[in-house]
Amino acid sequence: MAALLFILDTVLTLVVVVFLLRLLMPLVRADFRNPVGAAVLQVTSPVIMPLRRLLPPAGRVDVASVAALLLVQLAKTAVLGLVAGVGLTAGFVLFEASRDLASTVLQFYFWAVLIHVALSWFAPGSYSPGAQLVNRLCDPLLRPLRRIIPPLGAFDLSPMFALIGLQALQILLR
Repeated sequence: MAALLFILDTVLTLVVVVFLLRLLMPLVRADFRNPVGAAVLQVTSPVIMPLRRLLPPAGRVDVASVAALLLVQLAKTAVLGLVAGVGLTAGFVLFEASRDLASTVLQFYFWAVLIHVALSWFAPGSYSPGAQLVNRLCDPLLRPLRRIIPPLGAFDLSPMFALIGLQALQILLR
């Protein structure tokens, strides 16, 4: 049973991450024409396009993407609770979904910053659609830290402090 829950949780978390990307990519002005962006659009559009008719964008925030992300997270929490045999109440599902979504966002950014660092070490200056997307996603998190923490020679220490902060927030969520 634990293996089934692990597999189900992993697959559903990947679905949540795809919807999270759909929400974040326009906010950081990432290119949807690259292969990653095209895949995100293809997977999420069947859910988001009908919602967009009901929920128009509010400024730069795509309200339909926010709603879809929340719906997918609520469905994930409910499915995992049902499979685990947990008694589901609306309060429990809302609390667990909120906490799990916050944890997923923190983990997403933790891995994005790690990938950003690895790409800066092993492929500096090279163009890749995935690297460009990671840079766009990490820049709003790292830019304020770069203003406070000056580089040490050629080393940018802001990712290290971002990772420490993300981990500290993860610990607070437990």
